[in-house]
Amino acid sequence: MLLQDYSDIFSPQGPLAGSVSHYRPRQAQLELAQAISETVADSGVLIAEAGTGTGKTWAYLVPVFMQGGKALVSTGTRTLQDQLFRRDIPHLRKALALPVDVALLKGRSNYVCHYHLERLGQDDRALKSRAEIAYLRAIQLFTERSRSGDKGELAEVPEDADIWHRVTSTRDNCLGQDCPFVRDCFVMKARRHAQDADVVVVNHALFMADLALREEGVTDLLPSVDLVVFDEAHQLPDVATRFLGSSVSLYQLTDLCRQIEAAGLAQARETVDWSQVARKLEQAARDLHLRTASLAAQGGRATFQALPEPELFDEALEHLLETFDKVIKMLAMVAERHPDLAAAHKSALDLRARLFQWSQPDRQGRHAYLPESEKEQDQPDEFVRWVESGQHYLRLHSAPLSVAKIFSRYRGKEQSWVLTSATLSVHGDFNHFKRQLGLFDARTEAWASPFDYPNQALFYVPSTLPLPSHPNFNQAFVDALIPLIKAGQGGVLVLCTTLRSVERIAEMLRDRFDREDIERNVLRQGERSRQVLLDEFRARGNAVLVGSASFWEGIDLPGDALTLVAIDKLPFAPPDDPVLEARIKECKDRGGNPFMEYQLPEAAIALKQGAGRLIRTERDWGVLMVGDTRIVEKPYGKLLWRGLPPFARTRDPARALAFLREQKARRQSEEVTDVSMQDGPDQR
Repeated sequence: MLLQDYSDIFSPQGPLAGSVSHYRPRQAQLELAQAISETVADSGVLIAEAGTGTGKTWAYLVPVFMQGGKALVSTGTRTLQDQLFRRDIPHLRKALALPVDVALLKGRSNYVCHYHLERLGQDDRALKSRAEIAYLRAIQLFTERSRSGDKGELAEVPEDADIWHRVTSTRDNCLGQDCPFVRDCFVMKARRHAQDADVVVVNHALFMADLALREEGVTDLLPSVDLVVFDEAHQLPDVATRFLGSSVSLYQLTDLCRQIEAAGLAQARETVDWSQVARKLEQAARDLHLRTASLAAQGGRATFQALPEPELFDEALEHLLETFDKVIKMLAMVAERHPDLAAAHKSALDLRARLFQWSQPDRQGRHAYLPESEKEQDQPDEFVRWVESGQHYLRLHSAPLSVAKIFSRYRGKEQSWVLTSATLSVHGDFNHFKRQLGLFDARTEAWASPFDYPNQALFYVPSTLPLPSHPNFNQAFVDALIPLIKAGQGGVLVLCTTLRSVERIAEMLRDRFDREDIERNVLRQGERSRQVLLDEFRARGNAVLVGSASFWEGIDLPGDALTLVAIDKLPFAPPDDPVLEARIKECKDRGGNPFMEYQLPEAAIALKQGAGRLIRTERDWGVLMVGDTRIVEKPYGKLLWRGLPPFARTRDPARALAFLREQKARRQSEEVTDVSMQDGPDQR
């Protein structure tokens, strides 16, 4: 497609303008679309940072539709995935009048499994409450009428309800072609449609699950495509680290024991005492848990090399593996009798394999499917292993020290990749992101946001706060925040770096609100699900939401819904994180500077994400307060604040209060026009 054609599509007289009443041409949107088209023509890799408001969604969807080959779009979350599939793509397809076949594909845990649903319906003892009885009936009715079986379409049952675990399948307990409902299987239907469609919409978790399966020689999850677009690409390094590692938990082991006992007693009662078999396996798992009891003194977590009493742990782990072998042999003898026994056998094999893999000091042999010529060149990937243990849990984790080699080698020679987000660089430098994913030869481009940041927002760092390490920091942070809350209007988002800070700051705010008769509700992460909290936050209009981690990104609250964002501390990753600890050591061992190469860039990108919650449209306004004075008082702080949008800046509390009062008065005096969205979506 000629670049001039893109100019026509994005012009004031083009098809997009004709489909949206409030359409405005954006040069950055056009240039991004053209850069993607060039990348497709060159079969290259483009890393594109597009600031909030540039319209990057349409900028990449237009080339996806026009490039002619098969494309895959991977999003950061299932929510964005659904939004693309159900809103943005249908609108654009209609506007361009293109007969593009688009498939939505999620992980199997998102689809109702006919087999497990029937089993649950036949087990009266499996339902834990009246609510679950109602949920089951709703799921049964939904399954009868649904074409997709996607649980996201059933609003009556909360997405995080425990019953979903019992009516969906896993890779371990799926019966595959042996399932009596294989012809009706929603997962199989979704995958078949994905194989045939022109465009497939997935999420990063599914893409990385596919990549991890390819590491094991399984290649039938996602179809082959000519173009891959990663939206919210800044999440890829963390998602890749999580999915290219492995985890085995005490919960998984005890759940397997229950599965073995139930299947054995129901289908092969006369062969062995299945209750005793399950008890022995569960006891071996609990013995391993007991060997980690002393981890409490180390905060409940330790790397494999730093485990206390390692000989006792190794002995218990070896006993668990030996017990697994005996159980697997028993299951193998009866597996063909019934699908439930076959599923238990398959689950036991998989869990035993993951446990054994975790026990090994390296990962040689993971690439057994590679050609011999590549095996010789393929060095084993370095993994870090650690243990988490508490009174009621045990988790054995492993993660790759680097995902660069694994991630980058899965791009086909003729395949184009586009990675886009508002936060990929550190003050215009993409080297950190490129190094994380091994995309050293990628083309990099950046387009700034079109917003008038100096007039729309103020960046405020109080000059009187102590350092975050001071015992009175949280109280001082709240003291500085209260006047801003009183002066402003609209919602307030307080972003913390730890869950402990979330609890303390929320408690302090509630106490101050009670004492000073401030009529605002305080919503705290952990009290309810993330979505429920966000829905209530939007509905109330002037609440204060205190959160960490997941609340730093993926929140879109335009207008007066959010006018104050307060960040307690610079988002440096905790130094006791086993993966970070191993990466820091590796960097030091090769003579590098881990703070400048890894910790500071990670904090800069996270800070940009948090700050990006404030201004989402041309009409938004507000104050960004950062309580950590190191951002202006330490030499490295300049790299952090220079990477933020160009807000007006101050350290004077009087100026911050004046800004909020002026904006509040101006908004109250304006006749606010409600821009209708019925003509179509915004220029995403």
